[in-house]
Amino acid sequence: MLCIIGGACSGRRALVAERYPRAVWHRLEPGEPPADWAGRLPSGGVLVITGWAEWLKALLAATADDEAVRSAWRAQLSALDEREREAQGEALLILDEMGCGIVPMAAEARRLRDLNGWLAQEVASRSRAVWQVRHGLCKQLK
Repeated sequence: MLCIIGGACSGRRALVAERYPRAVWHRLEPGEPPADWAGRLPSGGVLVITGWAEWLKALLAATADDEAVRSAWRAQLSALDEREREAQGEALLILDEMGCGIVPMAAEARRLRDLNGWLAQEVASRSRAVWQVRHGLCKQLK
């Protein structure tokens, strides 16, 4: 697994397109079951998965228990890990950085920001490489 994290319009997608020109791209749809995207990983190839913030927002709207949300994505990431091994391919997750700005006043926006941070930590811990993109510049963190 690979991870690229950065803010909106930071240059993440351009960087991925340049480094992985033959990658298959998939944008998560809110509420989309994980089986629909884990199976898209091509044999020996790279699957780029975007749309995590909106997907997570929908999951939070459907589930009030934060631990249940975290357990759900851990299971989904484990399924993706397994698919990577089976396909001898790699998933590259493009995540949104939400923790560098003003803390939102609305409780649901704070919850999204917190859980997005926990998701990023989980993905980073599973990834063999993690990059941060800011202002079009890329820095490898792991």
